[in-house]
Amino acid sequence: MASTKHPPPHPALAALGDAHKVKVAVSDIDGVLRGKYLHIDKFLGAAQPYPAGGFGFCDVVLGWDMVDSCYDNATVTGWQHGFPDALARLDLDTARHVPWDNGVPFFLGEFVLADGTPHPLCPRQTLKKVLKRAEKMGLQVLTGMEFEWFNFLETPHSWAEKKGVGATQLTPGMFGYSLLRMHQNRDFFNAIMDDMRAFGVPIEGLHTETGPGVFEVAICFSEALAQADRAVLFKTGVKEIGARFGIMPSFMAKPNAQLPGCSGHIHQSLSDNGKNNLFFDAQAPRKMSKLFESYLAGQVACLMDFGPMIWPTINSYKRLVDGCWAPVKPTWGMDNRTASFRVIAGSPKATRLETRCPGADVNPYLAMAAVIAAGLDGVEKGLQLTTPPITGTNGGAEHIARAPRTLIETTRAFQQSAIARDWLGDTFVDHFAATREWEWRQWLDAVTDWELKRYFEII
Repeated sequence: MASTKHPPPHPALAALGDAHKVKVAVSDIDGVLRGKYLHIDKFLGAAQPYPAGGFGFCDVVLGWDMVDSCYDNATVTGWQHGFPDALARLDLDTARHVPWDNGVPFFLGEFVLADGTPHPLCPRQTLKKVLKRAEKMGLQVLTGMEFEWFNFLETPHSWAEKKGVGATQLTPGMFGYSLLRMHQNRDFFNAIMDDMRAFGVPIEGLHTETGPGVFEVAICFSEALAQADRAVLFKTGVKEIGARFGIMPSFMAKPNAQLPGCSGHIHQSLSDNGKNNLFFDAQAPRKMSKLFESYLAGQVACLMDFGPMIWPTINSYKRLVDGCWAPVKPTWGMDNRTASFRVIAGSPKATRLETRCPGADVNPYLAMAAVIAAGLDGVEKGLQLTTPPITGTNGGAEHIARAPRTLIETTRAFQQSAIARDWLGDTFVDHFAATREWEWRQWLDAVTDWELKRYFEII
């Protein structure tokens, strides 16, 4: 009788050792990780290949906002469906241990439909959809993400008691690249560097930025899906690390009107096999290949079609002000940090595009899907650069239209965009547009401290 051969277990399962519980998480629409602990037996069942694997995760995480208020305008998920369980499948290649949580095993998951196909609303699946199209073009997308963020001496309770006003800054003054400020918070800095490395989120650089208590991180370059995983894990992880020191990190795009905002820059290059940088051409005047030029032309031409994916909140648009480092027009330039699209060209290893539009408040999966889709659309169409690079501070950009200033404007453009629907699918576009329209209505109904200070006594 012939023996039945079973495939060897995934290395991540073999490395579980005597763990009795596992932590798992999925991304919601806003890029907030939602998760739970699973008993080891439950986890091992969920880790089985399709169709046996997966576990139920209430689909409300795709149908509510970041403060758990359910959308009233969604159709795929909502009260009308009773918020059933969606099927979450674990990606065993995301295995890591959480060093600040007693080394508990950790896995990221993504949503699938009952037949095993990708769930159309899942942010991670949305990025994978774009990357699969790149793969069919014979292209591998490599990315690196940078975040700027503010740090405050607050806890959830102290911040609630302050009712959202008057957060205590970690440090005073404007002091970018400061060794002094790093030293004054060296335990926190070292914990970020060391714990993130142990967490499988390697950091290329970490320093203070200009602004009180502002840091900037550059996450090591990698394949795009792994980079988005690293980015979403960094945002949650640094908050958990910060709590250990009585520090509350905030990735709001613009927490203070008088200070520069917080960016979420995305560096990108294309490769054929992970070895050759297809953006580099030693013979070209600017060292930019024709492929690079078409990719850049795609972003210049249609990144605004994906506006709410790179500026997803009401606050995102408060960052888009002149003279505060955040570019406000779809411009490009050679190593020009005032442009939306900064071309870094020179060596085969370093040549890349830095898209400087997104803020730190992005869902990394969706922001990455947006910029890559826009670039690849230019490649598919063979677009050519029709505008010259800007010089200095937007020199030559006088006749280029400014980016919209409100979430509802970008949402309406996104909902009507044939390009967005081509790359992301109708179901995702309609749902994400509905979530942003909901966010806008919450803002319209809110009474802010600005209104009270301006009108309460005088009117």
